[in-house]
Formats: sequence, structure tokens, C-alpha cells
Amino acid sequence: MPFPGTWMTESRSVVYRVVPKCACSTIGQIMYYTDHGRYFDGDIHDAQDGIHKWAIEESKPLLERAVTEREIYAFTAVRNPYSRILSSFFDKIAGIQRNGKRYRGNLVPMLTKRYGVEVEGDFDQIKSFRRFLLFVRDTIRFHKPMDPDIHWSACSGHVSTMIRNGGRYNHIFPTEQFADGMKHVLGQIETAHEIDVDTMPRFNESADHGPRQAHPIEDYFDDLSNFIMLDIYRRDFNLFKYAKEPNRNPPAKEIDLDEVHAKLAK
Repeated sequence: MPFPGTWMTESRSVVYRVVPKCACSTIGQIMYYTDHGRYFDGDIHDAQDGIHKWAIEESKPLLERAVTEREIYAFTAVRNPYSRILSSFFDKIAGIQRNGKRYRGNLVPMLTKRYGVEVEGDFDQIKSFRRFLLFVRDTIRFHKPMDPDIHWSACSGHVSTMIRNGGRYNHIFPTEQFADGMKHVLGQIETAHEIDVDTMPRFNESADHGPRQAHPIEDYFDDLSNFIMLDIYRRDFNLFKYAKEPNRNPPAKEIDLDEVHAKLAK
């Protein structure tokens, strides 16, 4: 059974399902620190030892057993769809990646040619973002001109893979309440090294990749943009209890784990 995006500490204290653009760099570094007493030197996504990942062949049987036997505490984190899609745009489309190149090579030139997305110089952020959102809609609804990228495919899709293959989450928390959520997880497991979530650094590898957001979040979403958001991320809004209007707020209600498992198991 496949468990993409699943990580586990070497000590097997906790299992985590990575959801892109949902504090995954910081969460991964916390997991690494609790085992080794230090942070990974570099982007935790590049680590090939010191942590188990589904992408590492020898980790797969360990992860499959950990997830399906449900004896190890499992969690994940989600994010407000509005702030998540804006983060994807500024990082992956408007930004330059760690290797000094544009994300996915010819993606931005294609967006410029086919959707009129401009990201050079002092570009119109609102106009380009709304055109990017049309492209996101096309990838999610029609899988054209490409399949949806992991950074803007729905959180619920990422979360569901573990559930559909026999796993169960002990906790799902919103990144808007990161400290409380992570403290809850750490309070449920035994770790070799304690970590202070309040004072630790945040490992946002994408923070300086692109231009700064120049406008309030609500300015990026007109009626059409909001209609598209509610259409393509409807399950995220409903399952994770986010308000259906542009904001960066945490969920309006507590996430219901039983509901998440029941609806994502289908």
C-alpha cells in the first residue's frame, strides 16, 4: 500500500503526513530534533537519513507497518485555503527556488503564454494571482494543462491517502494554531530531546523565494476568485471548518476527527 508524503522519527515515536505549504519544514525539523538534539543542516525535505520517509526505499516497510498497525501516534497539519494558495503563488510561481531557477522549469513561461500571468519586475500581483487561480482550477477540475501540483492540490487529498490505506490520525491541527497543535502532539509522545516550540526557529524555506505580498488577503479574491476557491477547495473548507471568505483565520470550529476519517475513507 502506498503512503506518499509520510514521515516518521527514527525512534518511531511519531508518524507525520506531510501536507505541502502547511508548516511541513518546521514540523520535520521538530521531529528530527526530538531524536538527535539538533536540527538538520539544510532543508529537511532533502534529508536522506536521520528520519524515515516514504521516498526512502528502506523506510517503506517500516512506515507501512507503523501506519497500518496504528500503534504509533500519527498526526498532520492543515491550513486556511486562502493563505495556502497565496503562499503557493508567491513561492512557486512568482519566486525563484533554492537552485536559482523557476519552479518546474517551463511552468512560468507556459503560464505567461497561456494565462497571461506576469511575475517579472513590478507586476500586478492581484491580476496575475487571479489568472494563476484559473490555471489551478483547470489542473484540479480537468487535469489540464497538467495534473495539479502538490503545493496547490487540496489538503484533504493529501490527508486522505493515509486513511484510505488503513491508517488513522490521532490529531489534526491547523497551522494558524501551530504552537498549540504541536505542543499537543509532543505531549502525547516520548522524545529523546525536549524542544520549546515557542522559542524555536521557524523553518520556512520559501519565505525569501518570491516578492512580498503587497495587499491585504481579501484584495486578491473578487467574486469570481472566491467562487473558484469554494468550488475547488470545498472539501477543505467543510472538513477543516474554515470560513468561506478571504482571511487568514484558524478554523471557525474544532476539526472533527471522526468526520474526517469517515468522509476521506471513501
